Amino acid sequence: MKKGKWSLQATITIFVCAVVALSLLITDLLISQTVAESIEDTQSEKAGNTARMMAHSPVVIEGLSGKGDDRDIQNFANEIQSVTNVEFVVVMDMEGIRKSHPDPNKVGKRFVGGDEEVVLKGKEHVSISEGTLGVSLRSFTPVFDSDGKQIGAVAVGISLDKVNEAVKRSRGDIYIGTLLGILTGIVGAVVLARYIKKILFGLEPFAISKLLEERSAMLQSVREGIIAVDQDAKITLVNKTALGLLQKAGLDENPVGKKIDAYMVTSKLSRVLETGQVQLDEEQNLNGVMLLANRVPVLVDNKIVGAVATFRDKTEISQLAEQLTGVRLYAEALRAQSHEFMNKLHVILGMVHMRYYDKLAAYISEISDNSKNEIGFIARKIKDPVLAGFLIGKLSFAREAGAKLMFSSEFQLPEPEDTSVTHELITIIGNLIDNALEAVQKSPIKQIEVEFDFGDEILTVEVKDTGIGMDKQIQNHILQKGFSTKGENRGYGLYLVNESLQKLGGDLDISSKIGQGTTFVVYIPYKSKGDTK
Repeated sequence: MKKGKWSLQATITIFVCAVVALSLLITDLLISQTVAESIEDTQSEKAGNTARMMAHSPVVIEGLSGKGDDRDIQNFANEIQSVTNVEFVVVMDMEGIRKSHPDPNKVGKRFVGGDEEVVLKGKEHVSISEGTLGVSLRSFTPVFDSDGKQIGAVAVGISLDKVNEAVKRSRGDIYIGTLLGILTGIVGAVVLARYIKKILFGLEPFAISKLLEERSAMLQSVREGIIAVDQDAKITLVNKTALGLLQKAGLDENPVGKKIDAYMVTSKLSRVLETGQVQLDEEQNLNGVMLLANRVPVLVDNKIVGAVATFRDKTEISQLAEQLTGVRLYAEALRAQSHEFMNKLHVILGMVHMRYYDKLAAYISEISDNSKNEIGFIARKIKDPVLAGFLIGKLSFAREAGAKLMFSSEFQLPEPEDTSVTHELITIIGNLIDNALEAVQKSPIKQIEVEFDFGDEILTVEVKDTGIGMDKQIQNHILQKGFSTKGENRGYGLYLVNESLQKLGGDLDISSKIGQGTTFVVYIPYKSKGDTK
């Protein structure tokens, strides 16, 4: 995605300022118009009230009806004008002749403006017209005597200049308020933009978009299934691998938005949300599909805001472990044979240099006899070439470790019907022999006996050592993953033995006493190819 011309902070600031300014300007126009109309209505109502007061005054009624001195009208009108602060108060008779006026010289003359005709017909009205005092807002009210006969009219005027001045003053206040609102909007926009940029870790929109694209690509490309939930235990994310494993387990619906406990009963993510404890390398049975899962809480400011589970099909991991274990055991056996062979060559080379030819012949004969006996026994009894080669390698490995390894069997062990059984046997036998070799290192007699027995499609393998033995407490935990009395990063050999036995449907018996050694006996279902010769 291309980088924008403006930064996020500048964009937010400009946009918010524009919105605030536009809103305030529109509000200003509407309010100004409303205020102007309101001021005009107020001034009109003021003039109307003054005119009605004059029309109902006994001084005006008696003066116009001839019952009183009409000169009193002028004095009363001037007094009302002064009190109400209007432009003029004019009283006229039915002929439109003024009985009062701010300018005494115009009393007795006809009213000017031409808008008095309506009131002389008995109707109130308001108009804007130009008279001797200039343009003004005029309110006209008829005057009636006690018999209800119209005897004249009253006109009260307010200068339009004063009205416009009042409107301008009101609009000035509105403009000041608008300006202050725009300034406040600018400050608020800057603060908002900085806050948003802070919570986005200073990232611009194009950078956020790029991160989201990379995150999505990364999540979808990994081989582990990933499921994330929020603090309410609702599923928020599921990658492609996870969907494939869920479908394999018979869960075809889209899980996003669903409660994790309702969708996956065995997920245990709700427990992680409650406790905040990490769960690593735990087995999970999902409708018959065995998974190896890791579950960790998601922390923000030391608060749990969600949890993430990653998992893989345990079958794939087991196959990989089997291959790695088998290769390691094969490599160790070959290394031991190579090392033993090199030692013997060095002995032979030394005897040749020393010209001990008679002793050399006896040494080579002894080596040959031992080799024939050992290899001959294994070749006769063990018909699986892979297992036989592995056992021969273990003989060399044991001699290199300074221990005596002996094999025995009354019956011939045929090749298995399923070749994968061979790899499991190598894991089982190899780890049991390795465990026995370590057990006898501190014993005066370093001897290990491995006995094979086959019959009724059951293979029995007994591994007996003369080591230091184990107490009951150790025996109860020895098959646990990572448990060891020999230090850290140990305790996987017997765990793998147990895993392979469970896979083959076999059993394991352990017999051990302190100072008397240990005996492991495994019972494994074993189907041969049918040729036992």
